[in-house]
Amino acid sequence: MIIDIHAHIWGGNYENNKREIMKACELYNISKVYISGLRSYYSDKDEINELNYEVHKFSKEQPDYIGGFCYVNPVNDNCIDVLKKGIEEYGMKGMKLWVATYCDDPLVFPLVEKCIEYNIPVLIHSFKKAVGQLEFETTGPHTAELARRYPDARFIMAHLGGNAYHGIKSIKNYKNVWVDISGSIFRRDDVDYTVEQIGAERILFGTDMTGSFLVNYGQIEEANLTAEQRDLIYYKNAFKVLGCTEDGSL
Repeated sequence: MIIDIHAHIWGGNYENNKREIMKACELYNISKVYISGLRSYYSDKDEINELNYEVHKFSKEQPDYIGGFCYVNPVNDNCIDVLKKGIEEYGMKGMKLWVATYCDDPLVFPLVEKCIEYNIPVLIHSFKKAVGQLEFETTGPHTAELARRYPDARFIMAHLGGNAYHGIKSIKNYKNVWVDISGSIFRRDDVDYTVEQIGAERILFGTDMTGSFLVNYGQIEEANLTAEQRDLIYYKNAFKVLGCTEDGSL
């Protein structure tokens, strides 16, 4: 079984993206893909509504394969209502934060508290760059601060923090933070390092599709992992983060 915890459909290219994701599911025997919709860095209310609706529509079209994460811009004054609609009406399974503001901005706190209430995880884009860092782009220390503040919340720090040797060190001691390997930017050495630092139990499989599935899959296959550790990364850890039972049902 393979669960991809981190994938996207992009505004303006929904149908092509949907076809690519479904083709990957068929070719590579992916059991479930959790997606969020993205477009511009600082999405306004209308764009957010459109993106979440398109994710919901995709999950209704392919309920066996597609689950949704509700994309929220904490800067927008209707963000709590957006989250409420995503979870209560659309049946989404988590909340997605991108680059509108740092994840430990006080604007985010009411959203995290609502996620605790809903018992859903928070997927956080986290990326330390050598060049081109965006103005409010979260990095590992921001994620760690939010995890410290909310020990009862479940957080997913995406992309190993963008630089495993920076991000993993930041969240190492926070057991309520998992990491995903999405983005196709890592070598198997980064996976090995992450396992050494936080254990296979806190690593999730993700691809950032519609990028390359095979690169991310190859990283796990080539890493120094036991069969049991691969199962944890491919799907068992996702069950725990999403609040599933052992058979994968919510």
